[in-house]
Amino acid sequence: MVEIRRGFELSGDGLKAASARAALVDELVLRFWNEEVKANPKLGAGVAVTAIGGFGRGHLFPYSDVDLMFCVEKGAEKLAKDAIRRVSQSLWDCGLQVSLTTRPPGECERLDAVNPEFALSLLDLRKIGGDDAVFVKLRDKSVAKLRAKDSKAIAVALAELTRERHSKYGDTLFHLEPSIKDCPGGLRDANVCHWLRGLSRRAGEAGSSQGKGEMGGAQSWDEFGEAVAFLAAVRCFLHYRHERDDNTLDWQAQDAAAQRRIGLTGQSQDRVDAAYWMRAYFRHARVVERCLLREAADAGLKVESKTGVRRIRVPERAGYLLRDGVLELKATSASGADAAHEPEVVLAAFAAMAETGARLSYASEERIANAIPMLSANLEEGPGLWRQLSAILTGERAGVALRAMHTLGVLDVIVPEFHGIDALVIRDAYHRYTVDEHTFVLIDTLHGLEEDPGKGAPDWRVKFGTMIRELQNPGLLYLAALMHDTGKGRATEHHSVESARMAQSVLDRLEMDAYDAGLVMRLIETHLEMSAALRRDIFDAETVRAFAGKVQTHESLRMLTLFTYADIAAVNPDALTPWKAENLWRLWMATANQLDRNVDEERVHTRVAGGALGGGWRKDEKIARVLSLVPGRQAAVEQFLEGFPERYVSTRSPETMRQHFEMTQHFAEEPFQVAFQHGSKQAASTVSEITLVTQDRPRLFAGMAAALAAWGMNVVTADAFANEAGVVVDSFRFTDTFRTLELNESERERFVSSVRDLVAGRSSVEKLLSGRRRGKRKAPRVVVETKIEFDGTASSHSTLLQVVAQDIPGLLRAISATVSELGYNVEVALVDTEGETAIDVFYLTSEGRRLTQEQEEGLRAALLAAIEENSRG
Repeated sequence: MVEIRRGFELSGDGLKAASARAALVDELVLRFWNEEVKANPKLGAGVAVTAIGGFGRGHLFPYSDVDLMFCVEKGAEKLAKDAIRRVSQSLWDCGLQVSLTTRPPGECERLDAVNPEFALSLLDLRKIGGDDAVFVKLRDKSVAKLRAKDSKAIAVALAELTRERHSKYGDTLFHLEPSIKDCPGGLRDANVCHWLRGLSRRAGEAGSSQGKGEMGGAQSWDEFGEAVAFLAAVRCFLHYRHERDDNTLDWQAQDAAAQRRIGLTGQSQDRVDAAYWMRAYFRHARVVERCLLREAADAGLKVESKTGVRRIRVPERAGYLLRDGVLELKATSASGADAAHEPEVVLAAFAAMAETGARLSYASEERIANAIPMLSANLEEGPGLWRQLSAILTGERAGVALRAMHTLGVLDVIVPEFHGIDALVIRDAYHRYTVDEHTFVLIDTLHGLEEDPGKGAPDWRVKFGTMIRELQNPGLLYLAALMHDTGKGRATEHHSVESARMAQSVLDRLEMDAYDAGLVMRLIETHLEMSAALRRDIFDAETVRAFAGKVQTHESLRMLTLFTYADIAAVNPDALTPWKAENLWRLWMATANQLDRNVDEERVHTRVAGGALGGGWRKDEKIARVLSLVPGRQAAVEQFLEGFPERYVSTRSPETMRQHFEMTQHFAEEPFQVAFQHGSKQAASTVSEITLVTQDRPRLFAGMAAALAAWGMNVVTADAFANEAGVVVDSFRFTDTFRTLELNESERERFVSSVRDLVAGRSSVEKLLSGRRRGKRKAPRVVVETKIEFDGTASSHSTLLQVVAQDIPGLLRAISATVSELGYNVEVALVDTEGETAIDVFYLTSEGRRLTQEQEEGLRAALLAAIEENSRG
């Protein structure tokens, strides 16, 4: 094994290393089995020793399982049982992970619908040793019968397994940290190509994934072989690096692979950076993906989990045909020229693709790819090009067409500015996809809003769907979406500025109307503003006024709201929580009303509204519902609600506000009222909530943060409010890092009592913290620079403090404790996390007034010191 590893480190040949390991394991298996036969010669008949799965293909990666099958004739089972067990144990003693199967030949001739993976593993059957007659019977009768009878059913099951696997990865290969094995375009897909090709029994083909000859379409089997060799080298590298069967290409592994030029061929020894190396990975993964789609289509199978193809009527004079979900370019256009050389014909075909979700035939793809120079030379810019591009962007399946255009180089012809973000990896623990794929997912998300949300959809989902259908010119929104991140291809900190500059060049070439161009430019320039505003108190009039001043018009506001919805959703599948979507809708309403007031001041006095929000939930209606829940105590409830920020009333249900009111009625018994709700599942974590209701006093928020830190809880979001009478409602949503409350339900009551005592000062936070065993913190995937900003204009009476820092345990405690120690009061707190980045916003006062500049600088220094100390653990 050591020699195999040394050989890989010298040559970088992953396939050679995997083959060498398979051969070595063959020798071990054969030796152990021959020893058993020598000890009991009767074992020489009736038992065949075979390799299946990856081992059967002759490629055994450094830490992969050994898929071993003993085929035992009936009557020999009892004799062979102990011998097989000893062979397996000997292999385990050698450090091998053995996946052992024992079957008679008769159980290998039928597809088990519950376990189709076994039938797939038999497709790679290979003899190691044992009884030749048993192996011949297994291969030529049982497995041959399986192939003859169930090949179609196996292919259908294989396609279903592939769809399920792809859906787990969002049906895209463009992940920032892909699985080299299971992601679309990975080694598993290469195996699927191999199986489909073998099941098809094509004449003259060996069925090997490294076979020569033309694959058809835009790729060749030679390119496919190169792609498999690259992926194999990377998998070997990952196994040796992690010393286990770990196939995740994380950022640290990307850096190391780039430094060692893993998988890169040629004599050059020049160092490459990780971004360059990852583009090589994505290029090879694309080849595998294209091969898989080709093989599946030829077999009449569908491996994509996307929806089907819509039917449309194709004009007779069109330069393409549409049959059975496949678009085929005609040989010549109406003018008699090669259709692949005519931009109007090619773009019309892509517009049909965007409208229907059909795919291009492989012959058409190859013709278009080869015709890129002619398409570029023949392209006419101006309003006609914008009409064609708009037709593509606004098609329901625009993402399908745009990805194909991007792969074939057509998108670069129309929008060369997009080339800079091709397979671009921007390291950020919040994002899942490459920059170009994020753009396509964003566009897919926008089109998804146009679809019927179905019964039971959240109210905000229905409203966003209505909003996108009301846009005056949706093509402008989609063009801005296409261009919004192109600036990331340049080395610039403020990518929105660079994106806008690049977009201006596109708009100039399209000769777009000045008003429409202005909408596109404003959206690109401000595309981060709404996300930033969501980190402020959106119920504060100053926040809304400032944001309204940036969007200026209702149409720009609608476009930016829809864009922000899709932009957040396209970051990763869990980024757009219902809470964020609801807040986005509320900010839209508040800003729309602010724009109305800017135009017509009198409408402010005629509107029955709740603060800045105006429409939607009117404050008096919501409060009326709270009052109806506590008959006979309306005056007390009104006194409780008086003076709370608008955000409190708007973000709490009437039932929750009633609960908080009821908690105040028990202050005489216990002045620190705590409510705890365990466990709503969000993504991979269980998010619990704890709320403190008590009379205002110094260090309350800091005390809660410290109590949660002492129990090892990780705060996800938090907010804090106070009413006119000095009643404080502090709510924290958190994950249970060590699953203490999940695994020990009896601990929940003790947790609540402990938090109450810690906040009340009856127990020592420091003592509990010192008693916790400190483990070694994992190094962050992305290092977040600490940034502290103050804004004295964001609120009419408070100073806004925003802290952006590495999200590590104890951060919120360190920040809130520092604020409290300096004597500042937290009027409103908004705590949020994005990946490994904590974004904490506090509205602070000092003796009822904004902080002075001197106080801000003192607080900044103290916070930096506290955060640094906390990071050292």
